[in-house]
Parts: sequence; structure tokens; C-alpha cells
Amino acid sequence: MDEQQRIHLAKRGDDQALAQLLHDHYAFLMKYLIKVTMNPTLAEDLVQETMLKCIEKITYYNGTSKFSSWMITIATRLYIDMMRKRKVEQRWQEQEQALRGVQWHMQQHQEAWTDAIDAISRMRYDIRLPILLKHYYGYAYEEIAEMMDIPLGTVKSRIYNGLQQLRKELMPNAKK
Repeated sequence: MDEQQRIHLAKRGDDQALAQLLHDHYAFLMKYLIKVTMNPTLAEDLVQETMLKCIEKITYYNGTSKFSSWMITIATRLYIDMMRKRKVEQRWQEQEQALRGVQWHMQQHQEAWTDAIDAISRMRYDIRLPILLKHYYGYAYEEIAEMMDIPLGTVKSRIYNGLQQLRKELMPNAKK
């Protein structure tokens, strides 16, 4: 049985044809992902995810490209998505470290801003970060927009709304 026949049967629900099709392309996909990721363990995880996605989406394969190209497209998109998620996670970790650094700095200098830092620490990171970058580190709105890869208007609104939230939260403390 050739690949086209297996594809046809797999699209019609033949599990054995689909299993054989995936088996036939496993080594090819693994070699590709090892080169892309430079990490055999990560490559293996991506191969498994790709195989699962192929099982889910086999009915959408339209034959305009080779089956191996279709699989590589799926694998590549999964890898890109994974890298984006890691970038977001890394940014979040960096933001958390920056906040801890700010808290430590304030404590070391016995500055009276600790109530504000405590209030800022309870904010969502996407609100907290632009406030810290603008009002603690002195970056311009445009620089913050570039750093966070968000529109300038979004930076301005997050800072404005975040400061409004801080004022409300700190008002009771100011009366003590």
C-alpha cells in the first residue's frame, strides 16, 4: 500500500493506516526537530505533540503538499508556540525578580514607599511592569511599549489605570 492510499484510509478513520503513516514519518520528523531545537528531549516532546495533532487533524490534510511537509508545518508551529510561551514565562520571571529587587532596594534604603510597593506587588504583572518602568526606572512610554511589545496607547492606559488603582488602595493608609 502506498502513502496516498494510507492517507485516504486514515482520513476515513482507519486507525491502522494512520498509525503506519505516522510510524513511517517518525524518524524524519524527529531528525528535523532535533536540528530545530538542538535538544533531543524537547524534540521528542514536540514529535509526540505533532503526532497527536496529526491524529486530531488528519481529516484536514488536503494533499496540496507532501504529507511530510504538512507534518513539518504542524511541528514548526508547535515549536514557535512553545517558544512564545517560554518567552512570556521568562518575561514574567524577570518581572518578579525586578519587583523583589525593588522591594529589597526600598528596605535597604528605608524608604517610605513600602506601602506602595506592597500594593504594586498585588497588581497583575502586565499593569505592574509599566508602572515600575515608568515611575521607578524612568523609561519613556515609547520605550516601555517597545520593551513590552505592546501599543503605546496600551502602555499609557495600563499606567493610568494602575495608578488609579494604587491611589484607591493607598488612600485608607494615608489617613492612618
